[in-house]
This record gives sequence, C-alpha cells and structure tokens, in this order.
Amino acid sequence: MHRRHFLTSFAIGFGLVSTVPTAMATQAPGGHGFTFAGFDGKPLPLAQFAGKPVLVVNTASECGYTGQYAGLEKLWQTYKDRGLVIVGVPSNDFGGQEPLKGEEIKNFCQLNYGVTFPLADRTPVSGEQAHKFYKWAREQGGQAAVPRWNFHKILIAPDGSIAAAFPSRVRPESRDLVRAVEQALPGA
Repeated sequence: MHRRHFLTSFAIGFGLVSTVPTAMATQAPGGHGFTFAGFDGKPLPLAQFAGKPVLVVNTASECGYTGQYAGLEKLWQTYKDRGLVIVGVPSNDFGGQEPLKGEEIKNFCQLNYGVTFPLADRTPVSGEQAHKFYKWAREQGGQAAVPRWNFHKILIAPDGSIAAAFPSRVRPESRDLVRAVEQALPGA
C-alpha cells in the first residue's frame, strides 16, 4: 500500500522551505535512480550515492546567485566525510545564464570558486524538456521541488525520497539548509 507524502511548507527567514517525510520512499530507488551526463561526457549516476544524502542544485555561471558556488563548496567540504554529496546541474533554462558546456563549466567552477563536488553537463531542468530527475522531483515533491530559477536546491534523503527543497534565494550556509543536511546525514 502506497502512502502519499504530503508536502509541508512553511515560511522562514529567507523564503519558503519545504520538507517531505522520509519514513517511506514512494519509488525505489527514488532520487538515487537517475543518471545525468557528467561535464566530461561520462555518465554521472546518482546510484553511486545511494544511502547518502544528495543535494542536487541547478546552477548557472552568469546568474546573480552564481556566488553560491562558494557556499556549496564550503558545505561539501564540511559534510562530505559524513556522507553528504552535492551535485551541480548547470542549466541554461533561466535567462540564458549558462552559456558554457562540458569542460568549460568545470574550468569556470574550479578557477572561480574552487569547486570539487560532482558536476553534470548543461541539462534542462524545467518544462517538458526537463531531465527525468526533475520530472520525478515534481511528481514527488510538488511545486516546491520545481526550479523557478538558478540555484534551486533539492535534498534527497539516504532512502531516495525528497527530504527538502529550497528556492534559489536560500543560501547554502543558511541555518535551515544546514539543519536539513545534518538531519539527513547517516546516523543523525
């Protein structure tokens, strides 16, 4: 028998944060069951991170929020040894703010922000052309899981369910995002 996840939304500090109970995944392996194309053209399967929390962030190199790359790298460095994975998914869907592809994306992120977390290649994240991960996220998490701009964040729990979604304006170092990450870490 399938239990429906009801999205609980509440307003806090910088904006809307949405959480989804993680007691039961509605689809195995859930968010870990998708593969992106990596910046290097090789597959970037989220299955390699099964059992870990994964923060999937649609990014862009020419956005007002691009500085969040630094905060994402700091979050990654702080929690990667405890199991957190961050995956950057560059997208040109919002305002044409990601003109780069492949190695150009990696080079931009490393040179300007010291990014070492996994990066996908440029990927559609909205509308009918959206990657299957984002279609799944919309089905599982409702409108809160739908990116409306660059640097929208979806936290996948270790069981593959959506643990939380954060709009673009919620910075990686925000108390609410950090708290959601800490709660999703194995052994938390």
